[in-house]
Amino acid sequence: MRYFISSGEASGDIHAAALIRELRRIDGNATFGFLGGDLMAEAAGIAPLIHYREMAFMGFSEVLRHLGKVLGNLSTAKKAMLNFQPDALILVDYPSFNLKLAKAAKRAGVKVFYFISPKVWAWKQWRVKAIKRNVDSMLSILPFEKEFYRRHDYEITYVGNPSVGEIDSAAAAFPAAENFRSANGLDTTKPLMALVAGSRVGEIRNNLPVMEAVARRFPNYQAVIAGAPAIEKGLYSSLTDLPVVDNATFALMRHADIALVTSGTATLECALLGTPQVACYRSNGSALTYKIMRWLVSGKYVTLPNLITDEEIIPEMLFNRCSPDLVATEVERILPDTDGRRAQLEGYRRMRDLLGDNDAAATAAKAIIDRCNIKNL
Repeated sequence: MRYFISSGEASGDIHAAALIRELRRIDGNATFGFLGGDLMAEAAGIAPLIHYREMAFMGFSEVLRHLGKVLGNLSTAKKAMLNFQPDALILVDYPSFNLKLAKAAKRAGVKVFYFISPKVWAWKQWRVKAIKRNVDSMLSILPFEKEFYRRHDYEITYVGNPSVGEIDSAAAAFPAAENFRSANGLDTTKPLMALVAGSRVGEIRNNLPVMEAVARRFPNYQAVIAGAPAIEKGLYSSLTDLPVVDNATFALMRHADIALVTSGTATLECALLGTPQVACYRSNGSALTYKIMRWLVSGKYVTLPNLITDEEIIPEMLFNRCSPDLVATEVERILPDTDGRRAQLEGYRRMRDLLGDNDAAATAAKAIIDRCNIKNL
């Protein structure tokens, strides 16, 4: 069968690559067209139509500045998808773009699957209407989403969370802490503080300066930046002189004693690795913008560990609360031998039990192929 996949950021590239491998394993005649990154290209054996580096714009102001490019990418993607004549369009998060692609596919009679739901439970819940109208099957990777969508009269499938298997596989190959430090030129005497500032240029520019300011308040720790894929080193050096470790975010988080993590999938990955963390998120804009954004966000929590367990496992320092003073206070609460640290680690264990052990990519691939085969009977 023919599969067209759309992923617009680094985390989606990881998950979509695993899905491509499973589709190829089950369907010996699988052919692909896609928007995505290098991992998807390796799995599919072809280059992306558009690389996610050309798509990863975040926030209203950044999208507005690049509106011509965004619209051009969307036009190119629609034409390529329709010309490809896929049996299935598979969308991976990235809703502002992907829901428009879904509408075009639905009009053309293409079966539409969403692997990794947009975070409509957090904000922009009106997107549920577009999902119900244009998406044939939602394949969820977060267990609480089933109940959320059920409240909107839309049944979805929880396929398991891909981060569980990815983290377990990666951890099995991690070098020993001493070898990791030596290989990356890090201090062998100080405990590590991992700064995971995001995978997009805007995220890094907004969050890394705050993280660095916090790290400077803990001189007994060596602060190390997790270099994101497709980000030029010059961006980091323009913001700080702290060391950067590339292509080893999971290992850095595992070997770190404390992590400051930009809110997103990385908070879940850090929790699965068992490293105490503080979630941070700053965005462009004024204090009024922050207030509006906080008003728009639905629900008690934003970060995945807290949403999965429905409790505050990790502190969420978002928008105007993401200041060096406030974040540093939360770091102090999860230092070694504190009750806060012990409570966070116990919360991680509860979270992992709720996620289960399903192979998300394999389960999703089977569901897609089964649904397409029913259509083709």
